[in-house]
Order: sequence, then structure tokens, then C-alpha cells
Amino acid sequence: MSNKIRFTSQEHIITRQNRAEKKFLAAFAAEKPTFEAPMVIHNPYLINPLGALVMFITPEKVAPTLTVHGKRYAREDLTHTFAAATEHFLPVLGLYEDFDNKVTVSLPDGRSTTLTITTGKLPGGVEGVYRCRNIQASLDYLGDDLMFLSPAGKNLPSAYDYKGDIRWLLTENTMFDLKRMKNGNIVTGSSRFCHMPYNSTGMFEINLLGKIHKEFRMPGNYHHDHFEMEDGNLLALTQDFARDTVEDMCVLLDRNTGEVLKTWDYRKVLPTNVGGSGSQDAHDWFHNNAVWYDKKTHTLTLSGRHQDAVINIDYETGNLNWVIGDPEGWPQELVDKYFFKPVGDLSKFDWQYEQHACVVCPNGDVMCFDNGQYRSKVKEKYIENKDNFSRGVRYRIDTDKMEIEQVWQYGKERGQDFFSAYICNVEYYAEGHYLIHSGGIGRVDGYASKALGAFLDMNDPSMELRSVTVEEKDGVVLYQLETEGNFYRAEKLPLYHGGDNLVFGDGKLLGNLEVTEEFDTVPEAEEVLELPPSFHNILVEEDEDRFVFHGKFEKGTLAMLCLENEREGHHYFINTAAVVHLAMCSGAFLEKDDRDVKIHISKRGLQGEFALKLIVNDKKYQTGVTIYCP
Repeated sequence: MSNKIRFTSQEHIITRQNRAEKKFLAAFAAEKPTFEAPMVIHNPYLINPLGALVMFITPEKVAPTLTVHGKRYAREDLTHTFAAATEHFLPVLGLYEDFDNKVTVSLPDGRSTTLTITTGKLPGGVEGVYRCRNIQASLDYLGDDLMFLSPAGKNLPSAYDYKGDIRWLLTENTMFDLKRMKNGNIVTGSSRFCHMPYNSTGMFEINLLGKIHKEFRMPGNYHHDHFEMEDGNLLALTQDFARDTVEDMCVLLDRNTGEVLKTWDYRKVLPTNVGGSGSQDAHDWFHNNAVWYDKKTHTLTLSGRHQDAVINIDYETGNLNWVIGDPEGWPQELVDKYFFKPVGDLSKFDWQYEQHACVVCPNGDVMCFDNGQYRSKVKEKYIENKDNFSRGVRYRIDTDKMEIEQVWQYGKERGQDFFSAYICNVEYYAEGHYLIHSGGIGRVDGYASKALGAFLDMNDPSMELRSVTVEEKDGVVLYQLETEGNFYRAEKLPLYHGGDNLVFGDGKLLGNLEVTEEFDTVPEAEEVLELPPSFHNILVEEDEDRFVFHGKFEKGTLAMLCLENEREGHHYFINTAAVVHLAMCSGAFLEKDDRDVKIHISKRGLQGEFALKLIVNDKKYQTGVTIYCP
């Protein structure tokens, strides 16, 4: 192995998309394509290979209709009518992979033009798409909707039609939930790594054609979930890396600027050392994986996996209102004031454990996905995964009497076959009509695995990952999708939204990353004019606002990154100690070899050119890499 340092410097995907958009708009202006001979751009924004853009000009304002023809018969056609205009920019969504897709554009006067758009095979393997294994659905039920699944590993966000064909995909490994906003765009976690185990720079606002309108960068990074407020501002889950706990804060972001408008800190609400789940540790004591705003009560409802608790706090003050969860292990004064007493048919009542994705129903009921991991707060009573169950559950709460009744569940009857120790979600569509997504199924020799799916070795034929998404209405299963792999959450969405007039203009980077913490004590090390030994397998990936350093180190190695020029030096500690992750809601950034480490260094607070050097034990090595900080 050569001891050559690998270095890449790449513009942000938004910058590359801005350039691509300017290029095709300039071509459109120069060529003035007609309806009879429109301009077609396949994958115009570089990250959606199942999308295209059809552009043409008409002498008068007309409302064109676009049809993506189904593979088998006309009832499968995806048809959408756009707003009237003279300049037409029609996003083509829902193309089949590896296929000569027929697309027809028709005008109100009866004229039509049919195009052929050829797509290639989608990427496979661990870092590609996961295929449908089995689907129970009808075109009458699903219609033009697709089931969108967001990844829980290195796989890609994908959407499946009623036959299980993938009809939408991003080649960026965006993270965590994917939610449609009122303007038709989706917001999801960015694909850019910041901190282990799965913290990304922030969130992308993106249309389904693939154009990223905004990245909302956050100093505490983004994880797990977000929520659009009535005014368009965004609640987002985050943390403060300057302290010793994580995943225990929520912020409100200005939709236009990315500015943090308000912060909720759960350490001011709950004790950090009581009521712990089987996965709790002092560092990740709450593990917030969902946020929901309820306008009726002006409150936030939050899911804390590592306290087996769904909590509700006042939006304005942050004060605690109530807790849903098993009270065992909590101080009695908190139990008496904030916890509910079960009522109704107690033979059918179960508390939720290590839950995800809390939802407040229109009548105030609370739903969540009850993963059921351990299904006890007492170690001696823990239940093995092969004997356990996961489910969607709905609780009715009376906040005056502090009583709780279980009014619905789905999944307990399926036992270990539906068991997911992590991730997953539920959705409320209408009374009696729900989605239940068990996306973290892992099996070893046919039994529910003891380890989370993200940690299973898919090269071992005894191991398998699955994701099962169910829709139930009035107790009847109307839809079920089983795929390979694990998926974080499921959302049923139509491809088109409203008039779907594309919004052009440069995408923007909003907000800020953190100033990366520096290390004050710099070890004495002999500076040598050579590269680090090849064992370290160094890779440096630079983009516009940060860089990521990858390297391999034996556990306990003293290692430090140094940025130096003639005026100043900056030093960043590389943690090579063994790290045990008790939670892994996305394995996108996991390495196969636990000696492989990576750290992100933000350029915020830095200015100028810096030579990058690496201290390993008692030597300071050159890398030959220069980092430019504008």
C-alpha cells in the first residue's frame, strides 16, 4: 500500500446544481424550443436519475398536461396538469429505471408530443437501492401515491409504486425523516457528515426533481426529526457539542435565514440519571428522536428513547406538562405530578419502550411506534428480542385526571417477525386509518437479532435486514410493503403537488456550522518531512465550509490534526479510543473497521491558507494538503 495521501476538493452540491441550472436555462433562452420539439434534460439537478425536465415555449398561455406512461397499461399512467404559461418547465417524475420511458405532453387544443426518456440501472449493493421483496397493494388503493422510505444506513432514499417498482430516488444519502412542506418541497437531513454516530450538517429543502433550494446548517448539527410550523419556520432536533450530553435540545429555525430563533433544553426539564431505558448512558441520556407541535395546546411533544418516555412541554416556557411511560425508576414526586395512571381494559394495556415518532392526533390522543426494546426498566426482567414485539400504539390521555387508556395497537400479534429494536414510525391519516412502519428488522438464522440492524454484517448469509410498512384501516390491512434492508421512516406522498411550477434561482447555504473545538495542549512531537505510514490510509475530503479527515489508528494512539501557517496554528484532537454506540438510528457514517476514524473540521472562525499536518504519537507528519478558508 502506498503512503500517498488521498485528497479531494469538491464544491457543495448546491454550487454544482446552481451551475447546471444556469447552463440549461441559458440553452433554453438561446434555442427557444417549441412544443413540437421540446428540450429534454435528464436528471437536471444531478441527483435524481428517475427525473427529467421538459422545456418549451408556446405563443399563448396554455396549461399543459404531462403523462408518464405505465409499463403495463393506461391505468398505471401518472398524469399531471400544470399551471398555464407561455414558458413551460415541466418536471418529469416517476420514471422507471433501466427503461425507455414514454412521456406525453398534451395541450388543451388536443395537440400532443410523445417523448422517449431512457434511464439506466440504479446502483445496487450496500450503498445503493434496496429492492422490494413483497408487496400487497392495489392501484385502486395507492393510486398515484408512492411510499417514500428514508435510509437507515448507506442505502439511498427511495420511493415505491403499487407494484414495488422504484419510481423516485436520490443518489445523495440524505438522512432521517423526509417530510413534505406546505410549498410542496421536502425537508430532510443533509448527506454531509459532521459528528459520529450520525449527525449531519443540517437539513436540505429540496424539490422532488432534486433541486436543493436551501441547506439549513446548524451549530449543533441535525439528527432524527423536524417539524414545519404554521408560519413556515422549522423545529429541528439538535444538541450542544460544548457539553457532555447529546440529543437533548430542540431549536426553531427561521425558514428564510436559518437563524436559530428559540431553543429548548431538556436538561432544564428532566433529571438525566433516572428512568433510564436499557440503552441509556450518561452521554445519551434522553435520545430525542421525534418532535411534534400541537397548535391546540401550544405545546411540543417529544420522544425520548433512552427514558422510555414521550414528554410534553409548554412551547413558551419549556415547562413539563406530562410524561407517557412506565413510571418505574422515576422519583415518586415526578410520578405523582406528571405520569398517567392506566385505565380501561388493563389486560390489553402495555407501556411503550424505546419508542419513536410520536404523533398527536386531532382529538389529542398520542400515537407512537413502540419498539419494545427490553420491554422493562429492570434489567432482570428484560425480554430477549426473539420473544418480543414491536407495534404502533395509540393512547387516549386525560390531563385533568392524569389517566391513560390504550385505544389501538397494531403489531403485537405479529411477534418477532415485526420486531424492530430501533428506528420506525407511525402516521395518522384519519380515524381508524394508520401507517405502521417497522423499518429496523434484523434477523440472524431466522430469529430477531440481539444487535441493532446497523451493526449486522451483511456478508454473513445467516444475517438479513428487512423493512415492513403496513397501512391499516378499521382493522383491515390494505397495504404492505416488504423491502430489503432497513429504512428509518416511511411517508406516503404523491409525486406532484399543486401547480408544481419550478422555482429557479441559486440554492442557498443558510445558518452556520459550529466553530470546531480546538485542543489547548499540543504534545511534543518531532516534525518530520515525510508522509504518515501507509497503515493510516489517510483521506481528506474538502468542500466549501469544512473538511473531513479519515484515517486508521490502533486504539489508544495519540493523534492530532494541525492546521498551520506563518501566523497561527490550530490543533484538533482525534479520538482513537474504543467507542460503544448504544444507539445507531442511521449507519450511514459507520465504518467496517473500528480502527477507522473520521472527524469534521468546520472552516468557521478560520481564515487563510493552512498546511495540514498530523501528529501520531511522537512524530508530526506532513500531508501535502493545503486547506483554504475564505
